[in-house]
Amino acid sequence: MATITTPAEFSMQRPVTYDRSGPVAWIWSHARRHGWIMLMMIIGAFGNAALAAVVPVLTGDAFNAMLKPTPDTSVLIPLAITIGVSQIIRGVLQLGRNFGAELLAQKMERQVRDELYLSLLGKSMTFHNLQPVGDTMARATNDVREVNYMFSPGVNLVVGSFNFLLMPLFVAGRYHPSLLLVPAVYIVLYFFFLVRYLRTLSPVTDEVRASFGEMNTHLSESLDGVEVVKGASQENAEVDKFVMNASRVRDAFVRQGDLEGRYVAMLLLGSAYAFGLFHALLLFRSGQINLGDVVAYFGLLLLLQFPTFVSTFAYSQISLGISSARRILELMNRETKLDQNVQGRAEPIRGEVEFRNVSFDYSAHIDTVSDGSDQGEGEPVLQDISFKVKPGQTVAIVGQTGAGKTSLVKLLNRTYDVTHGQVLVDGVDVRDWNLASLRSQVSMIEQDIFLFSRSVSENIAFGKPGATQSEVEAAAKSAQADDFIRSFDKGYETVVGERGVTLSGGQRQRIALGRAFLTEPHILILDDSTSAIDSATEDRIQRAIANAARGRTTFIITHRLSQIRWADLIIVLRKGRIAAIGAHDELMQTSEAYSRIFRE
Repeated sequence: MATITTPAEFSMQRPVTYDRSGPVAWIWSHARRHGWIMLMMIIGAFGNAALAAVVPVLTGDAFNAMLKPTPDTSVLIPLAITIGVSQIIRGVLQLGRNFGAELLAQKMERQVRDELYLSLLGKSMTFHNLQPVGDTMARATNDVREVNYMFSPGVNLVVGSFNFLLMPLFVAGRYHPSLLLVPAVYIVLYFFFLVRYLRTLSPVTDEVRASFGEMNTHLSESLDGVEVVKGASQENAEVDKFVMNASRVRDAFVRQGDLEGRYVAMLLLGSAYAFGLFHALLLFRSGQINLGDVVAYFGLLLLLQFPTFVSTFAYSQISLGISSARRILELMNRETKLDQNVQGRAEPIRGEVEFRNVSFDYSAHIDTVSDGSDQGEGEPVLQDISFKVKPGQTVAIVGQTGAGKTSLVKLLNRTYDVTHGQVLVDGVDVRDWNLASLRSQVSMIEQDIFLFSRSVSENIAFGKPGATQSEVEAAAKSAQADDFIRSFDKGYETVVGERGVTLSGGQRQRIALGRAFLTEPHILILDDSTSAIDSATEDRIQRAIANAARGRTTFIITHRLSQIRWADLIIVLRKGRIAAIGAHDELMQTSEAYSRIFRE
């Protein structure tokens, strides 16, 4: 098996061991791990079909016994018992086939979800910024589920029905060799039209899954932005867009149904019945076979009914499964420019930071977006940035909106990598650090705080899962969050809403500060993290930040003069370049760009 190792920001200590060269190869590389289940399915399917063929054969024998000049009724009871016992065994074998198929389907779904989830966690932030959440969720839920349905009932019915196709070929020759002609021609035509059907069906099922992903993307965006939708009174417009997307999904399903309706399998089955019976009656008329043989042979032809009926549904389900697997693979195979660098430097950080001729362009990180197109070149966000920070210093980064402040600090923990130049931590290029070690010692609090739908305690301890309750409470006190947390009915066990919507902006930011304080980072980044805090709370948090910054390198992005004044170094950015650098008093006298910020 050719194993493809996809570059990932984090491998999560789970190397890729599946063949990702194509959807069929990928599915097979998963399924082959469960050979004993597939063997159980095959044995159950063959035994089920073989014992189904026993009924028409023994029924023909019973006819022959009763059509003798002197009917031989003594064989009827043994034949009936044989049929009964064979069908009981057949039921057990069919149960084994169905159970094996369902077990394989559930194992496949679990493995695929696990592989996809780990792959998504390992992707870079550029990937997640470009990939629509709704489409990702559609692939991670519905498409993965379609892979399950591909095996049960899809593959289950295909394996079972294939053995039913073979039984007339195995048994009909015992009555007369020429009776093999009709089932043989039927099987050839069956697969000929099946291949044509699948070729026309494949692009339609691809469209079904793609249109569903687009509909889910719009739904996710509408729900995430429901406050904006309602605030702008655009409910009707959003409903119209959703209806339009839902109509595309419906139309795709209708086209699939139209193809299934025009599939000629039932016409083939009727023709096989007619020609087979006609052929058998000709042989009976010429005395080459008896009436019991005609009955048995037609009973064998009736076995073709099962594969004919299930072919439309089963193969459509397999086609949907392959289309879904293709969409999942597109997501997992999309490369990221960042890697974990497991063998890189992994030591405690002292906190010395240097930017050496750094330029950064987002387009350098863009690989392929969800529609398969490459993004074009963009304007550089940062150009020729150079400065050096000593361990323990506090750096304030100021500038107008869009100056590149957040982009600059995100180069420190390798959320993104520089396009040109170097970012060094303790004299070592950040790309030469073990990524997990680097990020565990760099804590960043952004303006847009994300909280999980978990307890307050769990949110604070997210970066340090083994933290004790006393450590969590101490961190909350340092962030001035303890008082309002204890005011909740359940205190630290209060569950916050998704993204922390049940809390105010200031409360969310203080919880995020507590989360950062608990991890005790060597480099602390505060990206306008006190913007939603009132003046009274700001003084307390200012002291907490000053205490937290003591002994560690701190970067502060802020517009608050009270926070900028006490910085050891102030960097003024303008249009992606350093416009001025120095201390507050010095810059107020020498930098028009810096002094203008405070005048405005």
